[in-house]
Amino acid sequence: MPGLRWIKRLFVLALLAAAGAGLAVWLTWEPDRQIGELAARWAPPPSTFIELGGMQVHVRDVGPRDDPEPIVLLHGLSASLHTWEGWVAGLQGERRVITVDLPGFGLTGPSPQGDYRIEAYSRFVLQLLDALQVPRAVLGGNALGGEIAWQTALVAPRRITALILVDPNGYPVSPLSVPLAFRLAGVPATQWFTDRLLPRSLIEASVRSVMGDPARVTPEMIDRYFQLNLRVGNRRALRQRFEQAETGAHAERIAKVRVPTLILWGAQDRLTPVEHAQRFQHDIAGSRLVVFDDLGHIPQEEDPQRTLVPVRDFLQLPPAPLPAAPRRGARPDATAPQQGGIGAGRR
Repeated sequence: MPGLRWIKRLFVLALLAAAGAGLAVWLTWEPDRQIGELAARWAPPPSTFIELGGMQVHVRDVGPRDDPEPIVLLHGLSASLHTWEGWVAGLQGERRVITVDLPGFGLTGPSPQGDYRIEAYSRFVLQLLDALQVPRAVLGGNALGGEIAWQTALVAPRRITALILVDPNGYPVSPLSVPLAFRLAGVPATQWFTDRLLPRSLIEASVRSVMGDPARVTPEMIDRYFQLNLRVGNRRALRQRFEQAETGAHAERIAKVRVPTLILWGAQDRLTPVEHAQRFQHDIAGSRLVVFDDLGHIPQEEDPQRTLVPVRDFLQLPPAPLPAAPRRGARPDATAPQQGGIGAGRR
């Protein structure tokens, strides 16, 4: 009978679809990684762990102990303290530099309270300063870390003496190219999958999408983002962060920032567009803006040497020594990134 044949065909198609879905789950299933196996690779000296707020917080604290105003750097969403390694290498000879994995990310892992609002992060930063006996600090941050930085400066203006904001969050956004991993994490219906599945190819595509030049992405960089996002609890924390985010809800507060501020921006940023750079400069009186034409959302990681130049000037440090001249007969590196256009100004 024709009707029976159609039922059989539908049944076979359903079985094939189920088998395909099962195969996809099997191929992309990634178990949580335990802190011990991750720390062996991603927390060599000078990494340390300190007890704070019921968490073992991953911290690196380097440079002169007598620095009266250490530099504290905060990473962005799904990143880790490793994003600042280039800056740390260039500053630690002259300044004390503190980097940290924020709650919900990196080796620190999830907050026991499950609170990932900006207010909770600001409290965490101040608790960290207390634990490290830092009464006053220069606070820097990228993306989410940038928003935490300027909001903390408003909460504790006597403790934050200056800000370094790198493609910070703050204004409402309509991203031109949100990484697929972020889009999936923000959809409640995909909760079961995003807490268990994480194809390495998805992480690679997401990291490449936030770069001005995807060719700058290295295999080690992909390994780092991939493995640290698999730390026990981090996938669930990312989803909770999206649920609790209030993007642009406090934009009117930006104009209340009253500390010296350096703003760095990658013009190829497709998450927080460069138009926001001008808004930050306009709203923060006396701020200084530097735009790198060829860099993306994480310019401090994409080209640490070049982005550190205005930071050293802002901190009134002498210029870094120039790289050694190539040996006679050696070919210059044709792939080295060239200086992008820099727009600087004061209001």
